[in-house]
This record gives sequence, C-alpha cells and structure tokens, in this order.
Amino acid sequence: MGCAAKLKVDVRKGEKIRTVMAVLQPTEGSNAEGRVIFIEEEGNNVRVVVELSGLSPGDHGFHIHQFGDCSMTDGTSAGGHFNPGGKSHGPRNSYNRHVGDLGNLTADINGIARADFIDHKLAFEGKRSIIGRAVIVHALPDDFTSQPTGAAGARVACGVIGITE
Repeated sequence: MGCAAKLKVDVRKGEKIRTVMAVLQPTEGSNAEGRVIFIEEEGNNVRVVVELSGLSPGDHGFHIHQFGDCSMTDGTSAGGHFNPGGKSHGPRNSYNRHVGDLGNLTADINGIARADFIDHKLAFEGKRSIIGRAVIVHALPDDFTSQPTGAAGARVACGVIGITE
C-alpha cells in the first residue's frame, strides 16, 4: 500500500500540536478509504472527525492500533489495539477500555460513514499519544465483549496518524 497523500510536517520548537490526521487507504480486496482528523480540545479532550467511503452498509469496528505501519496488504502490520494501560477491550464510553477502542462507525446504504465525537482517553503527548499509530476500520461491528479485539473481523482500511499543517 502506498501513501495517497503526503502530509506536510512543519513542527516548530516549542509549538504545541493541535491537529493530526490519518488518510485511510483500502486493504487488499476492499474499497474503503477516507480520513480521520483528531483535534485537541480544552480539558484534555480530543475531537474525532471521520469521513469514509467504500464501506459495506452497517457497523464497522473502529480502532487505533499499536504501530503506524500499513505496509501489509491486510493491515496486520499495524499490530493490535493501542492499549498502553493494559485494560480490557470495551466500548468507547467505558473507563476500562483500550485507548484505541473507538467503537463502531455506521456506513449508510451508499457506504459512507461520518462521525464527529469527543474522546477523553486519546492524547497527542505522553504514553497515550496516538501520533504515529494506525487507524484501522474493520469489516464487522465491534461487539465490545470479545477479548482482545471485539470480534470485528478483517481490516478493510488503514492509515497512519501524522501531523498536519
């Protein structure tokens, strides 16, 4: 998989990063693609804005994975869910969950999924930093109980979280 869009990186010494983004590309056999923007908000919150296309209608597991590596055609080079706290897998609104557990995205009949929500566990610095990790969208819904992955099935899109302008 290649990089469809080059992100311009221009970090000035002492400047705080406020926005990062992942451009998602389809894994082999998939048509899913789009982008996820992460915006640092007040109070250690991160706003997550998602726009994807090419999905099958219905729910799809949506996670941040350990490694910023989408080189394998099936997305498995991204590793497992990002879980620096050693928590159990769970829904986004749970305190006891992986940092990378972001719930499900719902694609409409045209295969378009949009979301806009605030997350309290994501960070741009420290051990919970998502920068340089991968966003994965799965073929199936996350059931929130199966450990450690939520039984969300194959990976249909992958993108590395990078610094934006």
